[in-house]
Amino acid sequence: MMMTALGLPLIFLFAGVLRGTNTFSVTDIDPPGSIAHRPQITKFLDHALQEADTTGRTTACFVIQFDDADELLDRHGRAVQTEVLIRSAERLCAALRDGDSVARLEGGGFAVALAPMRRVDLEGMIQVAARLQEALTPPISIDAAKLYVNCSIGFCLGARSPQPIGAALLDAAQVAADEARRNGPGAIRAYIPGMARKRSDRDALRNELERAMEEGDIRPHYQPQICTDTGEISGFEALARWHHADRGIISPSEFLPAIEEAGLCERLGEVMLYHALAAIVSWDKAGLRVPNVGVNFSAAELRNPRLAEKLKWELDRFDLTPDRLCVEILETVIAETDNDVIVRNILELSKLGCGIDLDDFGTGHSSITNIRRFAVRRIKIDRSFVRKVDEDREQQKLVSGILSLAERMGLETLAEGIESVGEHAMLAQLGCGHVQGFLIAKPMAFEATQDWIIQHQSRRAKLPQIGTRTR
Repeated sequence: MMMTALGLPLIFLFAGVLRGTNTFSVTDIDPPGSIAHRPQITKFLDHALQEADTTGRTTACFVIQFDDADELLDRHGRAVQTEVLIRSAERLCAALRDGDSVARLEGGGFAVALAPMRRVDLEGMIQVAARLQEALTPPISIDAAKLYVNCSIGFCLGARSPQPIGAALLDAAQVAADEARRNGPGAIRAYIPGMARKRSDRDALRNELERAMEEGDIRPHYQPQICTDTGEISGFEALARWHHADRGIISPSEFLPAIEEAGLCERLGEVMLYHALAAIVSWDKAGLRVPNVGVNFSAAELRNPRLAEKLKWELDRFDLTPDRLCVEILETVIAETDNDVIVRNILELSKLGCGIDLDDFGTGHSSITNIRRFAVRRIKIDRSFVRKVDEDREQQKLVSGILSLAERMGLETLAEGIESVGEHAMLAQLGCGHVQGFLIAKPMAFEATQDWIIQHQSRRAKLPQIGTRTR
């Protein structure tokens, strides 16, 4: 994508031609990459900052980031995204004064530099940011469809720039915009010095997470799932754990938010899938029967248009059939998404032969229509419904209703978080097909799974079978 900088003769437009107005033609677009993104607007800011002491006038820089950029690209494609950016640039220019400058940034955002003025204060700049948001609020009509965009804005006053140069002022506005987007949608944030340190800390954490995944420090632990009818192992769930050199084993609740914030969900998914498939192969070679392994797929992974192709390649790589993999999807993802790519991916994975498990059922308010729409094979009843089900009549009624619904829809069922013998017995009595939880076993490193499987099979073999006589 290319940069637009509008309003001054020295600034390039989308077309790469010099103009002196805040307008441009949609037909005047050069091939992507033909114009640099940042140089002209940083020169503009350099000049404004250098002249501030002499003229008594200063500037401010704004960075505008679209909150729903990924969804726009996934649902409508690159051409529509480009058109939305062009229309958005037109609106921003119309909302600004002659002499202000607008530039396209990498990743689909915009930078705005205000022409030097005498009064640049925090309250006034918040009003400018709100006006820019308001300019982008009306729907954009493309091919008879109305598209709505939301944006978060960060800004930095010229007087608060970390250094009196344009690049530093633009970077500070970018830091504020990143903070706004994390607190969005529609947030506005002004740059303060502490933000840079926070960003540096986040960058350091991202680097540490990437290194941990590359070196195998973040890897699955496996929790067994048991059939309530036979006691046989019906599968394992792969759950991420971080083996930290100083802190020991870190639970996912501590690092998964950082993974998501750093944009590393897809990379984590690749790591988890690789280890899970390798584990199945190892169990098979050892003669240990594990029908399948469940791997959690994030919304970010499910938005990948080539997910089914990628998954098939991985299964072929390990010479495994698709039924050996259960794709676990949070109910909140299914309940809240209208993303066509996610819908198509889940259907393609189901057609491929992978099991589709609806995780944390009961927390996301998914409809029966959605369960059918996404070709769900099994629902995993959330722990909040399972707790003390053997003692609480209301819990029993809720679980019984869920199991009855599942039976009528031809769905398998698994209860999560089983911690007592009473919970296990009641769920089996109510008709839940499978259970998983600390009563069965805590998540364990792969190295411990083989011994656990052998011991479990040995315990089952010693249990008296129905119809046999014991002495």
